[in-house]
Amino acid sequence: MLVGAVVTAAGCTFLRPVPTPILPAEELYALGEGDLERNRYVEARENFRQIVERHPNTSWAPRARFLIGEAYYREAEFDKAIKEFDAFLAFWPRHQIADLVQYRLAMAYYDQMKPVEQDQGLTVRALDQFKRLIREYPDSRYATDALAKIDICRGRLAQKEVWVAAYYFNQGNPRAARQRLEQVLKEYPRTLVIPEALYKLAEVNFLDGRNAEAVALLRQLASEYAHTEWGRRAVQRLRAQR
Repeated sequence: MLVGAVVTAAGCTFLRPVPTPILPAEELYALGEGDLERNRYVEARENFRQIVERHPNTSWAPRARFLIGEAYYREAEFDKAIKEFDAFLAFWPRHQIADLVQYRLAMAYYDQMKPVEQDQGLTVRALDQFKRLIREYPDSRYATDALAKIDICRGRLAQKEVWVAAYYFNQGNPRAARQRLEQVLKEYPRTLVIPEALYKLAEVNFLDGRNAEAVALLRQLASEYAHTEWGRRAVQRLRAQR
């Protein structure tokens, strides 16, 4: 009986699964990097997530958190990437790679921007995040590109306003069109859409009987933006007014 009990106990021990060893953070990080380089994003995230969960107090944890988001970003899983980047910045806002994480967060919105005809909420979010990068990390190597992206975002928002103004004008609502166009001239003075905004505002003025103001806008176009399509149109329109 005793021998049988011992054998049974030994058998139970033999059948019991061996616990999975907890790999060191450095080893998990190397595995994750390898998976990321081979575009094995699911496996990469699993290795990085183990670092965050099992080695949260190590120096590897912040970078692992970022690379979880990076893996999602590369798969165009932007909402999930944004969540990870936000979590990183909440815990480690002054980390040495925090500016990179902020840049990636902004790009996760930027890469989703819609055509001018559609809602520009993502453009506004991208703009806000690029501005935050400039404000929080002015010496970042990503600051120059962030400034360029800010100009692109502002240009997109200005285009949207001009597009809406044209819609109102075509619908017989020159007052609403005027408000939009004047807002563009005030808030987006250095964007590429300014010549078009000036020309369309001149059209609104002609429709409202404010011919002197319209002609002044056309002369400004012909003088300052002669190299553009709208400048050439202004010249033709001025000739027709004589």
